Amino acid sequence: MSKPNSVRERGIYILPSLFTTAGLFAGFYGLIAAVQGRFELAAWALIAAAIFDILDGRVARLLHAESDFGAQYDSMCDMLSFGIAPAVLMYMWALAPLHKAGWMAAFLLAAGAALRLARFNVQLDTQSKKYFNGLPTPGSAMLIATAVLFHEDAGLDPIAWLWFAISVALAWLMVSNVPFFAGKDVDLKQRKPAIILLVMLVAIAFVMTNPHTCLFILVLAYVIHGVLLGITGRSRKDDGHSGGQPPVDEPAN
Repeated sequence: MSKPNSVRERGIYILPSLFTTAGLFAGFYGLIAAVQGRFELAAWALIAAAIFDILDGRVARLLHAESDFGAQYDSMCDMLSFGIAPAVLMYMWALAPLHKAGWMAAFLLAAGAALRLARFNVQLDTQSKKYFNGLPTPGSAMLIATAVLFHEDAGLDPIAWLWFAISVALAWLMVSNVPFFAGKDVDLKQRKPAIILLVMLVAIAFVMTNPHTCLFILVLAYVIHGVLLGITGRSRKDDGHSGGQPPVDEPAN
């Protein structure tokens, strides 16, 4: 009688890790594609990794299968998918003409991601469901990936020094205390006005018409919105903080 239960318990914990491993595979595939010069394929692989990163946490919470091992494994996989792979993609796609300056900027992206992941690993006890503390690593990776898609679709060549500056800015945002909207306090199971559903459907249709451009616009808007929150200090007011640093994010990289 105990054997089926033990198998079931083991299966519950394996399932979230399968999603995490799928994200690791997508990130590694994106890394290989970037090295081979297949930049659009690399970008889509990183987007797939981000989707799996969302799913593994949701599945773990749904099955009540959260564990210290799962959290650490997720963090290790995220370092490759949202730290190393985007840095290599950025270098191969835009920064290579800058030689030493280019790979130093790419290194800053990787280092910023490592510091970002390490910071939230030691701040698990102080969490805010509304705001991330600093740009989450998937946010940085998605800006790079969607920028590649936008340029490839528009037939534009990246401007090396512009993306050098953006790389440095992204590295700083990841280790900063700039607040970025998390949305983890949004309960989709509660009743919402019909207009909310309409807005969501319009947004989906907007993305589907031209995903290469629309995804880049959405991610760029998210990053700019966080910077504006940091400048205005609005997040502290919304979260009931009158001063000091904004609340630390719920572990979500």
